[in-house]
Amino acid sequence: MSSTMTNRRIFIAALSVATSLAMADRSAAAEPVTPEKCFGVAAAGNNDCATKSGTHSCARMSRHDYAKEDWKKVPQGECLKMGGSLSAPK
Repeated sequence: MSSTMTNRRIFIAALSVATSLAMADRSAAAEPVTPEKCFGVAAAGNNDCATKSGTHSCARMSRHDYAKEDWKKVPQGECLKMGGSLSAPK
């Protein structure tokens, strides 16, 4: 076998692997992310809905950063990593 043929086969194999990896990465990114309510992580004006205490009625109305009663949706499994809580304060 000539050197050119060997190099060509190596190139084709490498291209095939790179294409497979790119396709696998794309399919992983396409998986739907289930959001969860995360309390205490919303910056002022970035909450997703009302508070239990009634200090405001809906989204984007929080006036304090990281208020424990305000929540926003985050990707499942990220809330606790962000320092938030999965349940409303009592």
